[in-house]
Amino acid sequence: MRNISLPVLAAIGFLSAPDSRAANSELESDLASVLTEEDLTGVAWALLGEDGEESLGAIGLRDKLNESEFTLDTRFHVGSLAKSVLATGILRLATEGTVELDAPVSRYLLNLKFENPWKDVAVVSVRHLLDHTAGLNDAHLWQVFSERPAPETALIAAFPQPELQLLVRSRPGTRFSYSNMGYALLGMIVESVTGNGYEEYLDEKVLAPLKMYDSTFAFTTQEGERADPTLAWGHVDDGSRYAARPMFLRPAGQFTSTAADMARFLKFLLSDGVIDGKPFIDKAFMRARGRPSGTEAAFSGLLAGYALGLGRRDRNGVVGHCHSGSIIGFFARLCIFPNEYKAYAYSVNTDSEVADYERIDELLINTLGIAAAVRPQTAEPAADIAEWHGRYIFSPNRFRAFEYLDNVFGAVKISADGNSLLMESLQNSPRQLRPIGGRTYSANDRATQSHTFLRGEGDSYLLSDGFKTYEKVPTAYLASLWLSICLGVAGLAWLFLAGTVSMIRFRTKMLRLPEAPAFISIVLLFVPVPFFMTQSFMALGDATAASVLLAAVTLLLPVGMLFTIVRATNALNESRVNLAHGLAAAFALQWCVVLIAAGMLPLRLWA
Repeated sequence: MRNISLPVLAAIGFLSAPDSRAANSELESDLASVLTEEDLTGVAWALLGEDGEESLGAIGLRDKLNESEFTLDTRFHVGSLAKSVLATGILRLATEGTVELDAPVSRYLLNLKFENPWKDVAVVSVRHLLDHTAGLNDAHLWQVFSERPAPETALIAAFPQPELQLLVRSRPGTRFSYSNMGYALLGMIVESVTGNGYEEYLDEKVLAPLKMYDSTFAFTTQEGERADPTLAWGHVDDGSRYAARPMFLRPAGQFTSTAADMARFLKFLLSDGVIDGKPFIDKAFMRARGRPSGTEAAFSGLLAGYALGLGRRDRNGVVGHCHSGSIIGFFARLCIFPNEYKAYAYSVNTDSEVADYERIDELLINTLGIAAAVRPQTAEPAADIAEWHGRYIFSPNRFRAFEYLDNVFGAVKISADGNSLLMESLQNSPRQLRPIGGRTYSANDRATQSHTFLRGEGDSYLLSDGFKTYEKVPTAYLASLWLSICLGVAGLAWLFLAGTVSMIRFRTKMLRLPEAPAFISIVLLFVPVPFFMTQSFMALGDATAASVLLAAVTLLLPVGMLFTIVRATNALNESRVNLAHGLAAAFALQWCVVLIAAGMLPLRLWA
């Protein structure tokens, strides 16, 4: 943490029960070190240890500007941990018989239609939304980053054109693909069947019975008319603090809690769904949480995956049922370990792109003494595994708008590595996949089985880790994408350099030169930059002056290239360099065409 020494961090904010303070002194010191070294602001946590022993703590600052302490009375945001609590509400409705998990969503949301190519054989069900297996896109930029929504904006406002927002990209039920839109639909289902706002219903019918009186699904923020003086401020990497803003997809990530309330939720997750001796949620539902079924990966024997609001997490040498959450200014995680009746949860009021939050998990796991997972023995792989060697892309990828980028930069390569396999990508370090029998493998950074190779529809070759599915594609396809990029970038670089030189040599006369239209269209790309720098990043998905300008200048880019090609062709006899200008513009234009086909040009952030 900037400007705050380790001793100061260790001295403030850690408030636990007197009989547990000494036992947690080492944890307090270690967490203070993590906050300092990872440049984090503050953290609150809850531990459930042996025999349900509860230990709560908080350390650091809840507001870096005013240097106020993070205490156990401090409330915080948990981002997508809201999904685990919302899923609990859906399971309560299912237990009462109000909602049927395997019923089609259309039973409860009559006016929302999915664009589902598999509708004749597989409709989207409530369970699919809960398990992130509906095949939906995660979210559109405008659904997350927008200043338009108010705290009471109707949830349906997130789906003005359902046929565009609710496109199903994989057969429902078969593949995990994280979707904030899916959980927004669950909030709408709650409202449909109860006749109340989902926040009101869940606060009264779920949080109150769980005695989570300091938690709420309602909108809370740090400033303005709705300011909550007990709420921690969110912070980002540069130390700036941010107040919470309303969201279109608020059921997916709007939730406020405390360390004590998260401890109560952890205890309930570890239970058989009973409150005060009375069944609250069907025991079968509780035991199915975090245990995926029905997906291609599950049918192949892979245990990893997500179910009913929790995912199976294999990290730090242990396996738990967990959920992570991030929202502007906060990062949070909870994990339960049912076999040992232990659990932890924490929230950090710094949303960092570079911090290693795993260090916090490792400390909490070690403090709880969670037993290490038993690593599976190496076994002979399937005889035909060589057929799966090759290159893979996401199928589907998480954000539909960025499918092109994911195909280019997120592709993985599978190749032989002795008796094992090697998994390589541009974004991650190489991983060795150790065979543990058949087509199932265990990655070198996992304690249990983590990957499986299988055949999909149309005899496609698939790779899954339970949370991502990849489909094998011809190497030539990816090579063509990269060739297109290289030629496009080279063409743009040449034209920018040539235009700059011409500006210096000929000044305004250069406007008559062949390279001028392309050069001007490239320079125009920089025009929106100052407009973006002066607007809130929460308006990224709105049709602001900055985003409209961006759409306009990216639309003009291929136009400028086309004019340069025409001019250069007509002036070939005047100078041989015009041939180079024409070829460079053609290289850039072909890339523009690829981007247009991929839906990335013109770049409309509000679409």
